Amino acid sequence: MNKKWGLSAAALLLTAAVILPGCAKKEEPKEALTSAASKVTAMESYEMKSKITINDLKIDTGTSEADASTGQMLSMLKNAELTVEGVYQKEPMQTELTMVLNLKGDMAMSFTVPMVMTGEKMYVKVPSIPFLPIPETIVNKYVELDLKELAEQGGTEFNPSAMDTAKMQKLSNEVVNTLLGEYDEAKYFNNIKPKDAGLPEGVEAKQVVQFQVTNDNVKEALTILVNNALPKIIDVLGKEEYKDLLQIEPAKLAEAKEQLQSSEARAEFDKNLADLNKYLTINQFHLNTALNKDDFPVYQDMLMDIKVNDPEKGENVTLSMNASNQYSKINEKQTFKIGIPKGEEVITLEELQQQFGSTGTGTY
Repeated sequence: MNKKWGLSAAALLLTAAVILPGCAKKEEPKEALTSAASKVTAMESYEMKSKITINDLKIDTGTSEADASTGQMLSMLKNAELTVEGVYQKEPMQTELTMVLNLKGDMAMSFTVPMVMTGEKMYVKVPSIPFLPIPETIVNKYVELDLKELAEQGGTEFNPSAMDTAKMQKLSNEVVNTLLGEYDEAKYFNNIKPKDAGLPEGVEAKQVVQFQVTNDNVKEALTILVNNALPKIIDVLGKEEYKDLLQIEPAKLAEAKEQLQSSEARAEFDKNLADLNKYLTINQFHLNTALNKDDFPVYQDMLMDIKVNDPEKGENVTLSMNASNQYSKINEKQTFKIGIPKGEEVITLEELQQQFGSTGTGTY
């Protein structure tokens, strides 16, 4: 079932890529998304909030014993929520994120993980997680990670370019333009009225663009992705200007493109695609991008409701989830609630390891 799962995952990758920001001019849908991908490079600071909610998750393996063992785990994940709130500024580079995970069901729990990043360091707060024996002496302390030292310990040289947000934004822009350029506007894109888009309170949009994949167009969409878009995206990744950022060997990219376009890969892809309707059902799958009067993205949301199954093995997976991403205070002066941790609230990675070691490694 691996190849079939891979093809379904490619469908999700295809749609997820389009969640990148769009433009607020009242343009044709595809034109709005394409022209606005470059607008993201002008975002030098912002507040953001992302949220993922699992509405439903069922796994039927075809055997009652296996289903019983997975049932308890799935009960925790149903209606689970992951939120990430943060603040970003480009100069001087500083980002802070607070991740909150809420698990529901019989074993409900919640924990929060704040994180701070500067040009060369990252700070991660040690959370208190039920059922995990984390030493009380380090709970709520920030573990300081020196990115330069970690690179040296790994036998590599610290690459500041990997932290170049502007270049990463430029790369994202080029990848999105390359991807969107391959798809027909009439089949995959449309404008929806802002009042019908279910936007959160306080979000004002001039235009909302929707990208949609259905059972009717998923085969064509995947064919375009694999045969047309991915080879061109690999060429983008191989550009000299992104070499320091990505640190991918040109030979590896060339090999990936060659394998993707090989006659054997094409034949295998066509074979799996022909039977796609037997194991993938898309009940609903769309991405909306709301664009404000200043041509910045203010809100994106995804709704995915799919079923993947293998009739030969009797295996079925049902997944329904929502994901959203909201930006505010774009290019304004930001207020950092956490700040850069210091003093007694900070511990080193070595101190963290010592604290766990002193409690006895046999416990973990």
